[in-house]
Amino acid sequence: MSERAIRVLIVDDHAVVRSGIRLLLSQEADIEPVGEAGTGREAIFEARSLKPDVVLMDLVMPDQSGLEALPTLLHENPETKVLLLSMQDDPRYVREAFAAGASGYVLKEAADAEVVAAVREVARGGRYVNPELGARLVAADAAASKRAEQDPLSDREREVLRLLALGHTNQEIAKKLFISVRTAETHRAHIMQKLGLQSRAELVRHALAQGLLED
Repeated sequence: MSERAIRVLIVDDHAVVRSGIRLLLSQEADIEPVGEAGTGREAIFEARSLKPDVVLMDLVMPDQSGLEALPTLLHENPETKVLLLSMQDDPRYVREAFAAGASGYVLKEAADAEVVAAVREVARGGRYVNPELGARLVAADAAASKRAEQDPLSDREREVLRLLALGHTNQEIAKKLFISVRTAETHRAHIMQKLGLQSRAELVRHALAQGLLED
C-alpha cells in the first residue's frame, strides 16, 4: 500500500454494505480502508484512534444520524473529510449535509466508480455531489429564493409545518426528517414566530390556506 494512500473509515449500520464498500475501495491502489463502524458513536470512537483522511458515513443510522455525528467528528478530527452516503436524493439533505460540514454527498445507488471518485475528490480538499443531484439543488435554491419573497418559511420549516398540521409530534417529526428532537422543536418555534401564530389551530388553518395538506 502506498504511503500516500487515502485512509478511509467506513460507517454503515449494515455489515453487508460495509463489506461491499471495503472490497470496492481495497481494489484501488491509492485508497486504504482502515476501519469500520456500525453507528455514529462507534464512528466517533474509531476516528479518534484511526485518524482517517475520509469518513464514508451513512446518513441514516439507528442511534445517531450521520448529520448528528458530524459536529463531534469534525471537532475532534478537523483534518478529516466526511463523505455522506445516502439513499435520500432530496436536495434539502444535500444542503443540510454541506451546512453541517460534510465535504461530499453520494447516493447509495451510485456506480462503484462514482463512489471511488467521490472519495478521491473530498480527500484532496474538494467537494462532491452527484451532477444530477447538484443541478436539482441549484434549481431548488432558485425556486426557494423566489418563494422567499412571498413566504418567510424555509423549505424545511414548511415541511415541519405540514407535519405539525397533520398532527405529528416533535418526536415523530424528528424521526421522519432524520433530525434531532431539539431541532424539530426549534423549527416549530421559528415557524410560530415568523407567522405570528399562537396555537395549533392557527397553525392548521395556515397550512390549509397554503395548500400544504393537499398531498
